[in-house]
Parts: sequence; structure tokens; C-alpha cells
Amino acid sequence: MHSKSYLTVRYAETDRMGIAHHSNYPVWYEVGRTDYIKGFGISYSDMEKAGVLMPLTNLTCHFKAPALYEDKILIRTWAMELRAAHIQFSYTVKKINDDGTEEELGYGTTEHGFVDSKTFRPCSLKKRLPELYEKVKATL
Repeated sequence: MHSKSYLTVRYAETDRMGIAHHSNYPVWYEVGRTDYIKGFGISYSDMEKAGVLMPLTNLTCHFKAPALYEDKILIRTWAMELRAAHIQFSYTVKKINDDGTEEELGYGTTEHGFVDSKTFRPCSLKKRLPELYEKVKATL
């Protein structure tokens, strides 16, 4: 399973040349990741209320073409790997052209640990939120 998130590149996300700054890609990945998790019937807030946080442990971004001011973009997000205390997501960022075709602008990954919200020690998603764990695992 993957999620689709749609955004329009805002002026504040661009540099003087009208090109989206590279620092926006991790923010866009977060939008995709949030939508992906919502697709399983739970939100980040719900996970936090259950005592599970997902700190970032690794991030990659690869750029193929620039995103420009007012471009319509699509972020596709999916989980690539899931272990009890770790998850890896993959993302593609594509421009949606006026004719509906898509042009890949970049891609990347993030890795996150699952930690207890009080102790910040690793915790098992499989034990804390077993239904979510099984749903995500079934999509790999």
C-alpha cells in the first residue's frame, strides 16, 4: 500500500529563482508519512497518546529536476521495512503536468525508531500497537 499526498509549491518554499529549496523535501516527506499512517485508521497524535514516538534516525534525498513555484506535486509514500522498533519509508515526489502526466522530481527515504514517549527508550510497536503493526506488515 502507498499513500498519495498532493501539494502546490508555495512561494515561501522557493528561492529567488522560483525553485523549491531542497530543505522542503523532508517536510513534504512528513506530509506523506502522516497521510500514510492515517490510511491505517490512526494518526500520529493517536500514536503519541499511546506512548509511541517516531524519531528520525536517517534521511536521504535525491533530486532529478526542480520543483517550481505553483507546481502541483504528488508525494507517494510507502513502508519498505518494518521491525518491532524500526520502520523505513520510501518517497517519490512528482510534478503533475497540465495534461495529467507525472514527472519525477526526486525520491528519498526516512528511517525511524519507535521509542517510549516518557523514557525515549526503544519500544516495540508490535507490542504497543499490534493492530497497526500487523496492518503495515501486511503491506510489505
